[in-house]
Amino acid sequence: MARIAITGANGFVGRNLLWRLQEGGFGDVAVIDRTADDETIRGQLDGADLVIHLAGVNRTDDPAEFQNGNADYTGRICALAAATAKPPAIFYASTIRAADPTDYGRSKLAAEAHVDAYGKSTGAHVWNARLVNIFGKWARADYNSAVATFCHNIARGLPIRVNDPAAPLTLLYVDDLADRLLSLVAGERPPSGMLDVGPVYQTTVGAVADMLHAIAAGRTDLSVPATGTGLARALYATFISYLPPEHFSYPVPVHSDPRGDFVEMLKTPDSGQFSYFTSAPGVTRGEHYHHSKVEKFLVLSGKAHFGFRHIESGERHEIVTEGGKPVIVETIPGWTHNVTNIGDSELVVMLWANEVFDRQRPDTMGMKV
Repeated sequence: MARIAITGANGFVGRNLLWRLQEGGFGDVAVIDRTADDETIRGQLDGADLVIHLAGVNRTDDPAEFQNGNADYTGRICALAAATAKPPAIFYASTIRAADPTDYGRSKLAAEAHVDAYGKSTGAHVWNARLVNIFGKWARADYNSAVATFCHNIARGLPIRVNDPAAPLTLLYVDDLADRLLSLVAGERPPSGMLDVGPVYQTTVGAVADMLHAIAAGRTDLSVPATGTGLARALYATFISYLPPEHFSYPVPVHSDPRGDFVEMLKTPDSGQFSYFTSAPGVTRGEHYHHSKVEKFLVLSGKAHFGFRHIESGERHEIVTEGGKPVIVETIPGWTHNVTNIGDSELVVMLWANEVFDRQRPDTMGMKV
């Protein structure tokens, strides 16, 4: 298996990458400390197949630190790698700011030049990746990215500042970057040069702030925005990772009456809502029909009788199921239905409806089975 050397392993990206390497069974990883002497670093580089160079300086009050931490340190890594018996491939985490006429941009551009020169002199594969704003779990608020700052503050009920909501924002999720690095670790060797890493998400500062506020609000109004793919998925996971432990749980309202309890768990914008209800022995719920609404029931505990009657033909159908049996009972438009606890203990039933309940248009007409 490949031997990997990593600089900047204690940083935001490095910490995420180390966990992914461990999960993938890549055990031979040399973590290079910036403070180590040349002999130590050369020993860590010797025998490495790939150097993932993440270390750098991106914020400082002293412009000289950009030169020292980016250009000079990269040149040092390249020189020590070139002195090994078999110079390793090098991936360098550069930035889209490398083209900027700033001390930071110039230092990153100079670091890229060191990597390119190393590749030409040794014949090793080298890749400079001009990375955009990286976000994800463990990024430092007020340091790594605006997303980190927004997540940290919103998760704690603190205000955020958005100077220009329409300002464009280009984002890269840390796990997508880790996926690309793992492909290099696994032996992929694209041509040397600039390496694209993605997917890259094009959005605005205001849109990200709105998405994060919506995610936070869902813990109160029970709404959950679309979170299954793309930027929405990555932002949801990132926001949740900034919650302090005392906010890992939150209460939801309980609607109780003599029949039992009814609790809504979450509501989605386009895929309905999830709830559960309880019933005491002998209690019947339902006694209504729908025109378009569809529900799915799963009995978690207790024993239930589901009764159905077609509202026109009068045809009847019944189902008996109980906790421990993985059976979904689905309501059918045009059939009035009910559910009765026919057991000796409390009935607990999970419920999904394909639409969020609308009191103005409930699509629920009372009719006994």
